[in-house]
Amino acid sequence: MDVNNLVEKFNEYGHWRDNVRLALERYRDGVQEFDLSDAATEQRMQQAIARLADDKLSIAFVAEFSRGKSELINSIFFAGYGQRIVPTSAGRTTMCPTELLYDETFPPSIRLLPIETRAEAQSTSDFKGQNHQWTVLPLDTTSADGMLEAFKQVGMTKRVPVEEAVRYGLYDAQDDDAGMTVDIDGTVEISQWRHAIVNFPHPLLKQGLVIVDTPGLNAIGTEPELTLNLIPNAHAVLFILAADAGVTKSDIDIWRNHIGNSGSGRMVVLNKIDSMWDELSTSEQIDSQIAAQVSSVAQTLSLSEQQIFPVSAQKGLVGKINHDQNLLTRSRLPVLETALSTELLPARQEIIRSQLQSEINAMTSSRLALLSSRSRNVVEQLMELKSLRGKNRTILEHMMTRIDLEKREFDGSLFKLQATRSVFARLSAEVFSHLGMAVLKQNVILTREAMEKSRFSAGLRQAVRDFFEKTLHSIQKSSQKTDEIGEMMSVMYRKFSTEHALALSAPMPFSLEKYVKEIEMIEQIYQKQFNATAIMTTPQVVLMQKFFDSIASRVRQCMLQANRDVETWLKVVMAPLEAQIGEHKNQLKRRRKSLEKIHEATDSLEEKVQVFEQMQLELDTQRAALMRLENELHAAILAPLAGYKAAA
Repeated sequence: MDVNNLVEKFNEYGHWRDNVRLALERYRDGVQEFDLSDAATEQRMQQAIARLADDKLSIAFVAEFSRGKSELINSIFFAGYGQRIVPTSAGRTTMCPTELLYDETFPPSIRLLPIETRAEAQSTSDFKGQNHQWTVLPLDTTSADGMLEAFKQVGMTKRVPVEEAVRYGLYDAQDDDAGMTVDIDGTVEISQWRHAIVNFPHPLLKQGLVIVDTPGLNAIGTEPELTLNLIPNAHAVLFILAADAGVTKSDIDIWRNHIGNSGSGRMVVLNKIDSMWDELSTSEQIDSQIAAQVSSVAQTLSLSEQQIFPVSAQKGLVGKINHDQNLLTRSRLPVLETALSTELLPARQEIIRSQLQSEINAMTSSRLALLSSRSRNVVEQLMELKSLRGKNRTILEHMMTRIDLEKREFDGSLFKLQATRSVFARLSAEVFSHLGMAVLKQNVILTREAMEKSRFSAGLRQAVRDFFEKTLHSIQKSSQKTDEIGEMMSVMYRKFSTEHALALSAPMPFSLEKYVKEIEMIEQIYQKQFNATAIMTTPQVVLMQKFFDSIASRVRQCMLQANRDVETWLKVVMAPLEAQIGEHKNQLKRRRKSLEKIHEATDSLEEKVQVFEQMQLELDTQRAALMRLENELHAAILAPLAGYKAAA
């Protein structure tokens, strides 16, 4: 099997992430040992460690039914079990969006959200925190047959009256094709479940892989969770077509409206190339036919041919299970795995790397500045003590007077800082007056009321447009206040650096721009879904309301994270200044105390010199140790994935 396949690359990525986490923990322990930690620094360390622990990589599999989507999942991820784990058969086997992941806080299980929850004004994401709403089935991971049977639950359906299906937004009477699905008794078949979460301790899922298995394409437009969350947020989307059928009209619609070729990790899989393995044709003729189909698909979807991957998932699975290298190679599955790992994992590593680098650079520079301040003070006191050799009491009194004067000047600056703190508190409150969740909650309520009052498409769309406009305005007003805080802190940092020689770099910058972009992206998805509709039928109105429920949930999650980020920034933006101020105050006290003792007993001068020389040596040792830990941390972050191949 190809040594560069996706499974092995995931192992390398997992080892890289573990190594970074261990280096970060060692650095944190060193900071604590040298008494350089504070509440803000500790919080940032914990957040960085938690980011590594919670890091997820999601791959969404999107296809019309009977394209071999489930077989592809089996062949890439579950061949090691020696048989299929995700059910595959003719027709539809996945009736609801399914997430395969691992959460150690839950036992191995399949959690199923009943379809009836679509009648409520909550998104799937909202229900994820409500355990009592889910049906939970145990998953026996020791039995491949048992797991296969449990997985079949995802495909369960039931028949309900048309009126009930309309209430769920799953039936449109204006659709001619929908009418053909109504049974003689006036019922239609719908999925029994709205969403499924398979909690499975597979080695790759333990490392943070999340597999998103979607229902057929016709379900994507009716399930907001897919359109607004799972597909847009996936790090890779595999769009699966059948080699013998090519691109259908529904394929093109879904590609243009829900996937597109602008995002990273977008790949098209041309599955079932084994249907073109004609024994009466030569290998060259077969390869030529496959190449022609690749070219046709690339042209239709406006992609380069390098983004189209012809494979046989079924033959690839058989080749892996039977250790048939020739069949596996002919299936071309390893080519897809290598391409997926080459695009997905390094890109994800770079995102995590850049996030950590910015966090860690701020932390390490402030810790070194604090240590440098201590060293500088010890050196100054040591020089001061050495200059006292042979000096009389009058000079000692003069030096104490000078320290007292310096302390008064410093206290004067602290008095001014107190006024800055008052302004800081006021501006902080103003940030949350715009960004706070109460503002968003009221916005959601008003939008829902406006949608209820209007049954016309123009009124419905205007209500949602107003929602986005108000939300973005709130972020903009909050951003103005954080900019004010940042500028005020910059002035204060410069003042203390200049007037009291404190080792302060510029305060930590902050921006809410990424949340503006995220909400704009959510609005674009909504506009693609509904803006082209001139007049809406009742089912479409119901569907639009369902979409708004999911929009509100997604925006709520975005704003919650923005609130957390602002809260964290407000805690840490003053931390370096506070730490340097506390250190400077202690230094002034220590200098005054030392001079007092020498004033009282001049014979202790040499002892004091020896004590400070020892302190200087210890601080130099600490600095060297801290630099070593910092270098190890940066080396771990910058290490390429290939460096972990042997370990994997």
